[in-house]
Amino acid sequence: MFLLLSAYLPIALLIYLMTKKNNLAASKALPLCAVIAYMLMLVVFNFKANLVNASVLSGLLLALTPIMIIAGAIFLFRCMEVTGALEIIRNWLNQISSNTVAQLMIVAWAFAFLIEGASGFGTPAAIAAPILVGLGFPALRVAICCLILNTIPVTFGAVGTPIWFGLSMTDLTSSLLQDVAWKSALINTVAAPFVVIAALAFVVEKKRQLKQNLGFIILSTFSCTLPYLLLSSVSVEFPSLVGGLIGLVLTLLLAKFGIGLNNDTAPPIPSVNVPLSMLIKASFPLWGTVLLLVVTRIPDLGIKSLLQLTAPAWRISLGQLGDFSISAALVLKLEHILRTDIVWQHNLLYVPSILPFLVMGMLTLWWFKNGSLTTVLRHTKNSMQKPVIALMGALVFVNMMMLGAEHSAVSLIGQNLASISGQYWGFFAPFLGALGSFFSGSATISNLTFAGIQQSIAVELSLNTTTILALQSVGAAMGNMICINNIVAVTSILGLQNSEGYILKRSILVLLLYGAIAGLMGLWLH
Repeated sequence: MFLLLSAYLPIALLIYLMTKKNNLAASKALPLCAVIAYMLMLVVFNFKANLVNASVLSGLLLALTPIMIIAGAIFLFRCMEVTGALEIIRNWLNQISSNTVAQLMIVAWAFAFLIEGASGFGTPAAIAAPILVGLGFPALRVAICCLILNTIPVTFGAVGTPIWFGLSMTDLTSSLLQDVAWKSALINTVAAPFVVIAALAFVVEKKRQLKQNLGFIILSTFSCTLPYLLLSSVSVEFPSLVGGLIGLVLTLLLAKFGIGLNNDTAPPIPSVNVPLSMLIKASFPLWGTVLLLVVTRIPDLGIKSLLQLTAPAWRISLGQLGDFSISAALVLKLEHILRTDIVWQHNLLYVPSILPFLVMGMLTLWWFKNGSLTTVLRHTKNSMQKPVIALMGALVFVNMMMLGAEHSAVSLIGQNLASISGQYWGFFAPFLGALGSFFSGSATISNLTFAGIQQSIAVELSLNTTTILALQSVGAAMGNMICINNIVAVTSILGLQNSEGYILKRSILVLLLYGAIAGLMGLWLH
C-alpha cells in the first residue's frame, strides 16, 4: 500500500501545485516534483542509484526534442511576423469569412488535423495557435482551444505511428490491428462534435454564436472525421493525413459559401482583396512546412528512411557517461549511459525543428527580402529561457515515473485502477492511455507503455482485446490536451506567462467529457 501511495504522490503534488489558487509556474513545479520523484525512486522503490541517475541524465537529454520543436516553431512564426506574411494570411482568411467560428474551424480544427496527420510531436498547436492570435483571438483562450482540438487526429498522427508502432509490442495480426484502428476512429468520430464544441466554447465569447453556427461546426467536424473513419478500415497510416486534407478543402468551401454559418454574427471587417500570387507567397511557410513534413514522413518516398539512418559514422567513448555516436543522417545517440542499458537518441533532421521550421523560416526571410535574422534569433532565445527549465524538469519527472517498466510507478497506478474497476474496465481504459500521454507527451509512447498492460487486463477480465486497445489508443490521443510538454510548448510560443495551471484545470474538464464518451462507446462496442 505504501508503495502504491508513493506512486500516486508525485502526480497528486504536481496537479495540486499547478492548479491551486496561487499556482506555481511549470518551470518551478516540474523540477520540484522531479526531485521528489527522484528521492522516491531511491528510497521507496529501491532502484539502484546508478540506474536512477542514468535515467535523470536521459531525461535531461530527451528534453532536447521538445525544446528544438518549440524553438523552431517560434523562429518560423517570428519570421512570418517580421516579413508581413502573417498579416497577408489574416487578410485572406477574413476574405474567406470574417465569421470567428469559421476561422477557428479552418485553422484550429481542419488545418491542425492535417498537420497532425503529417507530423505529430505537438506541431499542430504550435502552428495553429500563432495564426489565430494573429487574427485577433485572445492568446490564452486560443492555447486551450488548440490543445483540446489536437486530440482526435492524434490516434493516427505522424502517418499512423501511434498505431503501427505504438501497438507493435502487442503482436497483433494485421487484421486485428486494423480492427483496433477502425474502433479507435469510430469512438473518436462519435466524440468529435462534443470535443469541438467544448473547445470552441473557450474562445467564442457569445455562446449563442455556437448555436447560430452549429450547422457549420457539425459539417466541418464530419468533413474531417468521416473520411478519417472510412480510411481507418483499410489503412493505419493515412486517416488523419488524408482526412485532414479533405476536411480542410471542404471547410474552406463551406466557409466561402457561408453554408451553415450565420454571418450576421460576424464583426464588420474591411474587405482586403489578397491576390493569388501574394497568398501563395505569404502562405509559403505553411504549405512549404506541410509539404516538407509529408515528403519526409511517407515511407514509400524513401526520404524518411534516409533521415533515420542510425549506423554510426563517428563514435567516441565518453568514459563513465557512455558511448556517443553520430550517424550520416545526424542521428545523435548516447548508449550505455552511466554504464547501464539506458540509451538516448535524437534524430536531428527527422524531429520537426531544423526540418521544416528552421529551413522554412530562413527561406521566408530570403524570399521576402525583409526582416532581420538577428532580431528573430534574439526573440527566439528570449522566449525559450523558462520553457527549457520546465521541459527538462518534465522529462526527468517522466523518466522517474516510468523507471522500472512493469514495476514502475505508472504501471502500479494502472494495475491499481484496473483492479478497482473490474468488469467495467472498458469505461476507465481511456484514462490510463491519457495518463501515459500526460507523462510522456506522446500518444506513441503511451501506447508502447500501456498497450501490453491493457492487453493483459483484457485477457484476465475476458474483455474484447481490440476494443480495449482501441480505448487505449483513443485515451493516448485524448491525453494530449493535458500533456505538460504540450501546454508548456504552446504557452511558450504565444509568450504566455505562468498560465499552465489555468490551462490544465480547464482542459481536464473536457478530457473528462471526452473520456466518458469514449468509455461509454467502449462498453457498447464490447
